[in-house]
Amino acid sequence: MSQEPATGAYVLVIEDNPANQMLIQFTLAASGFEVAVAGSAQEALESMARRAPQLILMDIQLPGQDGLSLTRQLKADPRFMAIPIVALTARAMAGDRELTLEAGCAGYIAKPINTRTIAGEIRAYLEA
Repeated sequence: MSQEPATGAYVLVIEDNPANQMLIQFTLAASGFEVAVAGSAQEALESMARRAPQLILMDIQLPGQDGLSLTRQLKADPRFMAIPIVALTARAMAGDRELTLEAGCAGYIAKPINTRTIAGEIRAYLEA
């Protein structure tokens, strides 16, 4: 079974904060990932209609449709259900990690992101 290497993988970052978008995009691109950014659930769905990513980084607190609702929607869609979705959120209260996993996320990365470790974390989710 042949798989594309994790480096070079196409990652969709769904994040509404422009500063976070730039930081994540720059960090992942510098590590060899191809990165697209969507600022809302609607932008993400439009992007995915053109090209499905190999992994999604999902901000939980999005304007309009929130990230957990979008995760559930994507996991119910046969075209996208196999794509790993990793929650990306500043919410770190007790129970938040469980809520993301119940919604269908493969894991959870807390914000602010650690620019030294996020590429390795993404590779681990791609290889899982």
